[in-house]
Amino acid sequence: MSRWNPFYEEKTEPMPFEAATQRIAQLPAPALAVSAFAVGAVSMWGTAVVYRRFFRRIRNVDWITADMYRNKRWIKGKVVSVGDADNFRVYHTPGFGWRWPLKFRTVPTTQKALKNNTIHIRMAAVDAPEGAHFGRPMQAHYEQSLGWLKNKIMGRTVYCQLLRRDQYSRVVAMPYLKPWVLPGFLAKGKCIPVEMLRAGWVVMYDQGGAEYGPFSKEELLAMEAQARNARLGIWQDGPLKETPAEYKRRYASEPIVEDEPPAKFTPNSRAKRTSKTSGLRKLFSKLFSR
Repeated sequence: MSRWNPFYEEKTEPMPFEAATQRIAQLPAPALAVSAFAVGAVSMWGTAVVYRRFFRRIRNVDWITADMYRNKRWIKGKVVSVGDADNFRVYHTPGFGWRWPLKFRTVPTTQKALKNNTIHIRMAAVDAPEGAHFGRPMQAHYEQSLGWLKNKIMGRTVYCQLLRRDQYSRVVAMPYLKPWVLPGFLAKGKCIPVEMLRAGWVVMYDQGGAEYGPFSKEELLAMEAQARNARLGIWQDGPLKETPAEYKRRYASEPIVEDEPPAKFTPNSRAKRTSKTSGLRKLFSKLFSR
């Protein structure tokens, strides 16, 4: 039978954190310095990667790299202008801080502040009626098609999947509206080109370099046929007399003729005309006075 010894002290194992601290304290100073530097470098590298991927703003198309197109990068932004019925400009709004209650970043509203700070998006998979440019007439239903797009996206947040850059320095992308309930990284809203195709305000784009995103060409053709059979949008008067692609081919071979600007008025030109007129008057007065 053992007796209680008041001078006996039971040995206890150190806590995991304490044991780790003791081991670190036993390391030589050079090893501690190298370890601290490595941990700091990895932390800075990770912070930079997270910032570039989720928080750095893409100012314009020149900031988009080939890797972003290859990886079909997603971006979020606010639509600040709608140029034609199949393209618009978006102000990239990455990360958070753009909405209340954590709003500390704002989207510019003036043309000067937005210059060179927006991404020109060309919607993939669809082709809209052409507007009037360089003295050429607009196609039928252009204004209605443009109005439909403006009403759907102007001033709203959209998510765009980047696909490629076209010959006009626009970004061909598949844009989606912001979902109503879940955040954009968990769910997708309505696909804008698909909704426009179903409403009958565009046709499927089937020219060179066509991009269809997650949809197949057959699916999009079926949507177009459904709108055409129901006489929706541009199909309300029956078959199209000329598709947007045919319109562009018809005018592609014609030179762009711009109106000649009016002659500028200068004080010197008026003085010259006045001096010439007064000189003739003096000559005729001398002839007829003889």
